[in-house]
Parts: sequence; structure tokens; C-alpha cells
Amino acid sequence: VSTQSTGSTQSTGEKPIMDMINNPDCYPLSLTFGKGKIGANEKLMLASTFHSLYAIASKISPIEGSSGIQQLSTDEFSLHCFQTITGVKFFVIVDHKQTACEPLLRRIYELYTDFVLKNPFYLIDMPIRCDLFDQNLKRVIEQVERASAYSSATLA
Repeated sequence: VSTQSTGSTQSTGEKPIMDMINNPDCYPLSLTFGKGKIGANEKLMLASTFHSLYAIASKISPIEGSSGIQQLSTDEFSLHCFQTITGVKFFVIVDHKQTACEPLLRRIYELYTDFVLKNPFYLIDMPIRCDLFDQNLKRVIEQVERASAYSSATLA
């Protein structure tokens, strides 16, 4: 739980929620609940775990030349994967209600080829550290989220 005070006492960082609620100087109070962001190590562990599952699935598939896992679904989320001709895998984790992730994955691949592979300082198989890629990726994700919010609002 992260908390932020907008009263006379400014809160920086995280504090126990009951301390914030019981302190009258903290009002008005704004609370944000959510999962913490994962770090680079956790991202690498997730990617390597998925890569292993992907490789196993493509080996044990009864279909000759199977491309491995394209989608994993749970009650809470879906993981969609796109593998390029060169073997680079892109995957997104979305709400299980989100559909049609293939265009998003292809758009991310386009951004990768435009901003990462053309960057002379990028080394293959290293974490991507490219501001233009990050900015454009954020813009694409925001577009998808707006489109998703619009379509779910029209269905409701």
C-alpha cells in the first residue's frame, strides 16, 4: 500500500496505513492500492521461465514444426507471445478480457526494429535501453488502453 498525503504533512515513500489514517495532519488523504513494479531481475527471470516453457511446448507438440506457446490464459490474465523469424520473442501480459493482442505484438516488433535494432549502441541479447523505443512503446500501449476502454464502455 502506498500512501500520499495532501495535507500539511507531506508524505514521501511508504508508511503503515494505520499511521496515516490515525494522523489528522494527513487529511485529506489519497490512497493507492496496487502491485509493485517488478525490477530488471524479475523481468529476466520471467522471460527465461517463459522461454523454457516455450521451448518445451514446441518440442512436445504433436504438430510438426510447432511454434510453441502463443497464449497462456488464467482467471486473472492472459500472456500472449509473438516469435519473430530470428527467434526473438515478444510477450505481453494483459487482462483476460483483452482480445486481439497479435496486432499489438506486431506493432511492438515494428518499434523494436525501428528504434532498437537501428541503434548502433544496442547489443543483441542485452536489455533494451533506448529512450525512443520506450517513448513510442508507451504511446502504443496508451492507444491500446484507450481503444480497449472505449470498446468496453460501448458494450456496457
